[in-house]
Amino acid sequence: MSIEAFDRVHLDGTGFDRITESEVVAIVRDAVASGRGGRIVTPNIDILRQAKVNTAVRAYLDDADLIVADGMPLVWASKLTGTPLPERVAGSSLIWSLSEGLGRDGRSIFVIGGNPATPEEDNGAIRAAVRLGRASPGLRIAGTLCPEPGFEDDPEVYAEFCAAVRDAAPDLVFVGLGFPKQEKVITRLRDELPRAWFIGCGAAVNFVAGDVDRAPRWMQRTGLEWAHRLGTEPGRLASRYLRHDAPYALRLLTASAARR
Repeated sequence: MSIEAFDRVHLDGTGFDRITESEVVAIVRDAVASGRGGRIVTPNIDILRQAKVNTAVRAYLDDADLIVADGMPLVWASKLTGTPLPERVAGSSLIWSLSEGLGRDGRSIFVIGGNPATPEEDNGAIRAAVRLGRASPGLRIAGTLCPEPGFEDDPEVYAEFCAAVRDAAPDLVFVGLGFPKQEKVITRLRDELPRAWFIGCGAAVNFVAGDVDRAPRWMQRTGLEWAHRLGTEPGRLASRYLRHDAPYALRLLTASAARR
């Protein structure tokens, strides 16, 4: 399946691929089989908002081979424009479906992120990888890394980190370090592994590891997953969600309706 077969829906200057989750998996499997690497970015409202004012964020989107909408407000906005996206495609769902798809082909993944732990053998990246492996017959775990906060500020530590991922030669790398750190890491690693696929998946590694509970499916389907996240991490997310993202989402929906 070719990426070029899909058109894009443009929302506030960003083009989103009109593609389902199963089609993302099919594209990545086909590309890996052909030795072609790539990058998936899953913008939500917050990332789309930042892309308007931050050139570094825009550069991550411009470097992507696939851009899919991780947020129901983006799907609603696309419908208001008259060019609807088929569905929400969340990184926290793709970590499971991509692993299952690559497992069918005997391919490998590398998991980065999660909560550090003592002993180190029980960190979040390892627990997430074990769960993905159990759920995806045939999947190979090329490696895991659960770096300490600030690892990227030490050139020697960062170089060792990148070398470990490169030497493992994975087919797909899940980077769950939070935005925008995970995208910075992916940009550096792409040069080291041009045949691999990368996806920044935020809290997905923590979800898979069982360290953070994901919202119930009904909240995911109805666009209320943000409320669940806000309830679990109010100190970190209240200002972002309520002060910045909610007003931006309202403006986006209003502008999308006006475009039609």
